[in-house]
Amino acid sequence: MTPNSRLAALDDLGQSIWLDSISREMLESGELDRHVREHSVVGVTSNPSIFQQALASSDAYDEDIRHLVGEGLDDRTIFERLAVADIRDACDALRQVWLSSGRLDGMVSMEVEPDLAHDTDASIRRAHELWNAIDRPNLMIKVPATEAGLPVVEELVFAGINVNVTLLFSVRMYRQVMERYLRGLERRREAGLGPEVHSVASFFVSRVDSAVDPLLDAAGGSARELRGQVAVANALAAWDAYLAVFTSDRFVQGLGSWGALPQRPLWASTSTKDPAYSDLLYVEPLVAAGTVNTMPLATLEAFADHGTAELTITPQAVARAHARLGELREFGIDIDRVTEELLAAGVEAFVDSYADLLAGLGAKRSQLAH
Repeated sequence: MTPNSRLAALDDLGQSIWLDSISREMLESGELDRHVREHSVVGVTSNPSIFQQALASSDAYDEDIRHLVGEGLDDRTIFERLAVADIRDACDALRQVWLSSGRLDGMVSMEVEPDLAHDTDASIRRAHELWNAIDRPNLMIKVPATEAGLPVVEELVFAGINVNVTLLFSVRMYRQVMERYLRGLERRREAGLGPEVHSVASFFVSRVDSAVDPLLDAAGGSARELRGQVAVANALAAWDAYLAVFTSDRFVQGLGSWGALPQRPLWASTSTKDPAYSDLLYVEPLVAAGTVNTMPLATLEAFADHGTAELTITPQAVARAHARLGELREFGIDIDRVTEELLAAGVEAFVDSYADLLAGLGAKRSQLAH
């Protein structure tokens, strides 16, 4: 089949489409290949919630689980073996995309275990272990944007490990993430190493509206007119911060001339949570060359069906975004506090998903033993 014209148009505009889903069933059935061919998908991300769903909804892992149980491995190690195999296979499936894109796309992300989110040294060690175990150049290691995660970003970039910085909500934290990326690159240059390292910054979008909308309702009056607009405004403010960094002399004349690439903004959490809003609210207003949108399957299919592809991140849109964020402050809503709470909740949710995943794996182990 020919590629979907709506999604192909996003690709033509310079926005990369990544799929926020991975499973062994998707790999073995050819579904991932189909999304590459028909939906212009050029990357895949994973997290504990995604793996939890894949393990719970499929028997594709049963034979491997039986074998690994027979080796006397614990649930944590069994999960690692299963996940490493899936991520490696996904990297191989997207290798041609990686090559044809000039090694920009075709990336697959694997997350450091979320219970290490506040442990810098352990996260660095674990990232190296996963990088070496999967052993694919189109792998990205996901690191949460916590205070402890910031030095992890710098160290991994310096080591030449591709990094996907996840759970970004705050523009203020985003600036620190970009600074760590630049420092890692500068250290590579000073050490005589090459610029061949890639990074994206996963800025979570829809959850901001989920947190802010109730505050606007509580404020009442004209505050309610901002419902469903703050998340996109926050993302556009992040884009503005990105432009300031990657059009600066420090990058363009320094790292850019050396051959380094910008750390691309990646729009994450782009499914619509409030049914009153458009199902493409967090896709259509965030289109610009040099960005990534990682879509859940339902959002991908919605755009394929009725999405409009046009460059919507413009100077005018950014100016309106800053105005909306200014209005938010006038209503007494502190976006920095909201995003700090979202980060804490996001880390906690991933930790809970990881615990549920291990519990589900334990239950499947018992089931298969009978």
